[in-house]
Amino acid sequence: MYEDKTLVCKECGNEFVFTAGEQEFYAEKGFTNEPQRCKACRQARKNAAKTEREFFETVCADCGGTAKIPFKPVEGKSYYCSECFAKRKAAE
Repeated sequence: MYEDKTLVCKECGNEFVFTAGEQEFYAEKGFTNEPQRCKACRQARKNAAKTEREFFETVCADCGGTAKIPFKPVEGKSYYCSECFAKRKAAE
């Protein structure tokens, strides 16, 4: 039913193959438009939209080492480095 198609990426101008399997997937999902970008350009565009996550450093409550956490630490609360956190999780 479906046959592989060669398309041209609107971003980089390179040719890429829109496979029969991909076309079938698009049809199952109800997508009506063909892809306009090659896989590399789609991935680059997706990564460009992501924002860098800010990490904060604090002292590990178990080993006293540096613990990096993805949120601002609250005074009086215990935080753990990755290794100590994993040990505590395994002990539960």
